[in-house]
Amino acid sequence: MNTTESNKAVVRDFIDGLFTKGDPSAVDTYLAEDFINHDPPFGVTPDREGMRMAGGMMRVAFPDWHSELHALIAEGDLVVERFTAAGTQEGEVLGVAPTRKEVSLPGINIFRLRDGQIVERWGRLDELAFLKQLGVVPA
Repeated sequence: MNTTESNKAVVRDFIDGLFTKGDPSAVDTYLAEDFINHDPPFGVTPDREGMRMAGGMMRVAFPDWHSELHALIAEGDLVVERFTAAGTQEGEVLGVAPTRKEVSLPGINIFRLRDGQIVERWGRLDELAFLKQLGVVPA
């Protein structure tokens, strides 16, 4: 497997591990110690622990949270992921009591890898649509 394909596998395994399987140890396995998240979601810190918190927050609120991969494109040390994550809200999230509704969160992530680990993330999530689905923001 070449480096590009290996980098894609790391990203795929990280997303699957942390967000679909809900395994917080994916952070330790796939994110470098000096990892920086340039666009941390929902106010989490821009480091490894912030990613662990984001994964945990989604898993508690949406036990069936999963990510559907639409595209995974790589060049050099960069991997771009286009996805839609979704789940049924069974727990509180962002101050919203459980609604039992399925919500989705489309987005695009760009990851930079070094030596088989993710060292940087830039992302754009459709947080406004997500908040509308939760009823936090009027539709």
